[in-house]
Amino acid sequence: MSPLHPAAGQAARDRQQQLTKPAGSLGRLETLACWLAERSGQVCPPLPQPGIAVFAADHGVAADGVSAFPSAVTAEMVKNFVRGGAAINVLARSLNAPLEVVDVGVASPLPADLPIVHARIRPGSGNLRVEAAMHATECRQALEVGRAAARRLHAQGATLLIAGDMGIGNTTASACLICALTGASPEQVVGLGTGIDAAMRAHKVAVVTQALARAQAAGARSGSDWLAEVGGLEIAAMAGLLLEAGALGVPALLDGFIATAAALAARAIAPDAAHWWLASHRSQEQGHQLALAALGLEPLIDLGLRLGEGSGAALAVPLIQMAVRLHNDMATFAEAGVSSAA
Repeated sequence: MSPLHPAAGQAARDRQQQLTKPAGSLGRLETLACWLAERSGQVCPPLPQPGIAVFAADHGVAADGVSAFPSAVTAEMVKNFVRGGAAINVLARSLNAPLEVVDVGVASPLPADLPIVHARIRPGSGNLRVEAAMHATECRQALEVGRAAARRLHAQGATLLIAGDMGIGNTTASACLICALTGASPEQVVGLGTGIDAAMRAHKVAVVTQALARAQAAGARSGSDWLAEVGGLEIAAMAGLLLEAGALGVPALLDGFIATAAALAARAIAPDAAHWWLASHRSQEQGHQLALAALGLEPLIDLGLRLGEGSGAALAVPLIQMAVRLHNDMATFAEAGVSSAA
């Protein structure tokens, strides 16, 4: 993983003490700027430029009735992304951020000329309740799909990476991962996903419980094991992007429940990669705060979001950019001729 720059971080904290405001009065905006300084190696870090990859794949467990929407929606939403009609499209345009859509495992055939990244490994994962979501080799391939997306976005000038998701059934897979990698129970983690009712949630808890027992009996122990057994192709790709962010020395901004599950798996694979991640928001999805706490991350905003796609992370980008502008562009007491605190 790329090294941090503690000296730059300390110099940034020293600078914050000299800006024309009471020390600490800008709260987390101050610590955000210093966090970025420690990673850029510059006391006044450059303005972060976002780049977004939305990974799409289907989940065999959707056949067990864990989602309010049919699996066909995954492919339909991919086409909506291409047309520019989804929430993440609107946000990416407003940020002037590059956005790529990556098919890692959409079950329905997509036209070969559709302007997306065609990286399908298989047409959807296995039903994690009764079989491994993917083979170990397929999991490694999905991780590399995410790593490659990070490299492409970075080559386009992105210095703040965001991984989004699209996959009917992926909150079930994510709940499995969060339970497996935090020790939390399915009852603590499983939420309402895309809008299921209480009866469907109880069924979903049972599915997650069965999947965890099956995977443990199959010998799942490591982060890669759990990704392959109970994860998803797009979740593994998201984990790959997060791992590559650390290797490139580029901060990554975690989105909601799915991204946090991917982050837990990525941290289990390479713990030092987590030094490069920020949490954008607190999702409405049950279990998200528990997962964030396990990662030691405090989200920047809480707007009651539960969409995915990278939308929450995209919404937090202007806040991070303002933190950097305040840090870099405010006058010091000496520059402004203002008396500092005694």
